[in-house]
Amino acid sequence: MATIPDQSGRLVVVTGANSGIGYVTARELARRGAHVTLACRSGERGEAALGRLRAEVPGARLELRQLDLAALASVRAFAGDWHHGRLDLLVNNAGVAVVPFARTRDGFEMHFGVNHLGTFALTGLMLPHLLAGREPRVVTVGSEGHRARRFDFANLDARQGYRASDAYVWSKRANLLFAVELQRRAARAGWALRSMAVAPGLTRTNILTGGANRARGQGYHLLVRTAERLFFQNVERGARTSLHAATADLPGGSWVVPRGLLQLRGAPTCRPQEPALHDAVSATRLWELSEELTGVVYPRG
Repeated sequence: MATIPDQSGRLVVVTGANSGIGYVTARELARRGAHVTLACRSGERGEAALGRLRAEVPGARLELRQLDLAALASVRAFAGDWHHGRLDLLVNNAGVAVVPFARTRDGFEMHFGVNHLGTFALTGLMLPHLLAGREPRVVTVGSEGHRARRFDFANLDARQGYRASDAYVWSKRANLLFAVELQRRAARAGWALRSMAVAPGLTRTNILTGGANRARGQGYHLLVRTAERLFFQNVERGARTSLHAATADLPGGSWVVPRGLLQLRGAPTCRPQEPALHDAVSATRLWELSEELTGVVYPRG
């Protein structure tokens, strides 16, 4: 954390900033002078996080805005009401993990709808503000688990059956493909934008036990708590890859992961040999599908 450079004057949005990795990311950027907007689904939890942040970082420049990635109307409202003119950094952190089957307000399977389509739509709608920003950057939080299953375009929206673990890892693969394809398109268009993706590693947050997972049985929660205690790192360590990608001088298209075994923990490093980084065919197909499903069409440059 001590290596994060001065962020004074930087306008930042962190989605899902009320807890976990998003909270630590917002706190450390604000601690170093950034003006940080906490984009949170729950107003109550967002207000609580805002109060904690102001107590931890007196004088921090913070604001709270409502954003529900499970509702494209909310995403459009967030972007439409952006009043700062420019945006320098968007951290796409919010997401869900291995939740029981559900659909978003727009009818998409929840993992695909929130983790990918909501993120895709938000970034596209905020793109004009990013292109007006100072050295603009987009950081999208993926997962090392994206390698666990082959990408299945035929079932991304769970029309042919649902397994929570598959839906989650497919959505995380989509995050990585999106981040790299955004960089390709930025380079072709001559935009100054840098897009990159990160994996935090195994981290103790409430993503496996909160939200829709709160109603799971005692056995599930006991198993998760035991695994977290034995194998997971604390949230400050988990936020290191997000903060590194957000502030270090890295090339666009970087995949920032923990340097330890299987990228599950450790200091941040770039892993350019990740196969998905070079899967332009799947990335283009996913991009076109995402524009069709969300109605958010990016400029061609």
